[in-house]
Amino acid sequence: MLKHIRAVLFDLDGTLIDSAPDLGAAADKMRTDRGMSSLPYELYRPLAGAGARGMLKVAFDITPEHSNFMAMREEFFANYEVAMTDRTYVFDGVDDLIGHLQLRQMPWGVVTNKMARFTDPLTAAMSLFASAHAIVSGDTTPHSKPHPEPLFEAARRLGLPPEVCLYVGDDERDIVAGRAAGMLTVAATYGYLGEKSNVSAWGADLSVDSPNKLLQLLAEA
Repeated sequence: MLKHIRAVLFDLDGTLIDSAPDLGAAADKMRTDRGMSSLPYELYRPLAGAGARGMLKVAFDITPEHSNFMAMREEFFANYEVAMTDRTYVFDGVDDLIGHLQLRQMPWGVVTNKMARFTDPLTAAMSLFASAHAIVSGDTTPHSKPHPEPLFEAARRLGLPPEVCLYVGDDERDIVAGRAAGMLTVAATYGYLGEKSNVSAWGADLSVDSPNKLLQLLAEA
């Protein structure tokens, strides 16, 4: 199935890096700044893939429809911006996976819904991304995932047709976007997955429970 693949694209949070500790901490600081009790990290982690929306839901049980949501979102962003790499780390096996792609001279890149405001400094601060051939953020194009346009943009930057690209992500919108772009898709089941996820219903071509499993599949292709 993977023999025709010439490039690999990845979602960022929950797929290549575990940023949930920093995302949760940014929201939890808002609670403690207000004299509220800190919440366990385990409550934040499942919704880390939803960014500010998910973190504010956990911390304050508010949704984007709330009158204070936009102001609180910006406060969350400000907290996260100054500490986005304090606790964030690369998932075990990702360095080996990227090393394998480099050894095969197979270009790779990132397509995330994270805004460039955060994606650019974060990826610049982590050595993993020095070899990335394309980094597309949620506001790079007029659309974000599950729309396929960010994936089309990444393929254009790689100079390859979408159908020879593999897209790996830990959220249903990643798989929806990848399929719409005509890419082979892989569900990263070690990621955040969100609430009440039924990964088998996403329609991914493959699923992996670790970066090492993806490395194995690519090595066997």
